[in-house]
Amino acid sequence: MSLLSSRPLLAAVVALVAAASASAQTTVMRISHQVPPAHHMTKLLEGFAADVKARTNGQVEVQLFGSEQLAKAGENFPQVARGNIEAAMSVNFQWGTTIPEMSVTLIPYAMGDLERIKRFPTSEARRFLDDKLAARGVKSVAWLYITRETIVTSARKPIVALDDFKGVKIRGLNTLTDNALTAAGAAPSAMPGSEVYQALQSGVLDAGLTDLSAAYSRKYYEVQKFGTVGPIFTIYFHMYVNPAWYAKLAPAHRQAIEAAAAKAEQDAIGVTEATAAAALKDLQAKGMTVHVQSPQEQATWRALMEKPVVDAFLKSAPEGGAKIIDLMKKV
Repeated sequence: MSLLSSRPLLAAVVALVAAASASAQTTVMRISHQVPPAHHMTKLLEGFAADVKARTNGQVEVQLFGSEQLAKAGENFPQVARGNIEAAMSVNFQWGTTIPEMSVTLIPYAMGDLERIKRFPTSEARRFLDDKLAARGVKSVAWLYITRETIVTSARKPIVALDDFKGVKIRGLNTLTDNALTAAGAAPSAMPGSEVYQALQSGVLDAGLTDLSAAYSRKYYEVQKFGTVGPIFTIYFHMYVNPAWYAKLAPAHRQAIEAAAAKAEQDAIGVTEATAAAALKDLQAKGMTVHVQSPQEQATWRALMEKPVVDAFLKSAPEGGAKIIDLMKKV
């Protein structure tokens, strides 16, 4: 074979070697989460992925797996801790009894102020919770604010005064928040968001309780006529990674991920607020009568609902419950 005729073969070999080298230099970061493509967190994560790619010149590729494609919501933590998945997103209160302190944002009205939400990512309270996560075998990377606007929906009459709760069969979030509803005289029943619409439609439930944006996306307006909105529960989706995987990254890549995460935390505030404002208008446009709580109404509901939830929270988190409540007050 002549040198001239071998050049195409040589070029092909060089191209393959170059491609293999480039592939070897690319680090994949898979993020497992539970929300569907239409959820506003998906938009935030897409921005995070693009940001990481830009900051690392394409050497770190973030791959998003929503709608429980890689793991069920409850399996994300063990899968990441074992190293089967590089990263995941979880709702902060999904840690339940594993890290009960993570549910502190469910204390009614305790974290609904937007300025405090803006300060949380750099707070001592966040560092305290990050340390709790580290003790359980995962490294915290980002806290994405998802909602502070809770809507209580109903079909027969609006639930505005506390007496309106009496005898109402209502969807609860979990055993912790159910204490607030029970104190108001309601009969809460915790169930997944995907099951609430049918329960409202069939009469198994009289009233719903969910995030304002979810009330619209899940079409509550088709089976509920009234809604009352207030900053009752604040909820985060937080990102965590496998520590061993993270430690093997180049320092520059870790810095890029952390910088992109910090940006996503800030972006989440504007995106979440805009999404909630749009959902309120959309619900009204669909015919739902929506009442937004006044400061006085918030104070009245808080006076009744806060203490029973705090008492249950402290009982569930005997080691760090009082500490995280104190730290949250300082945010």
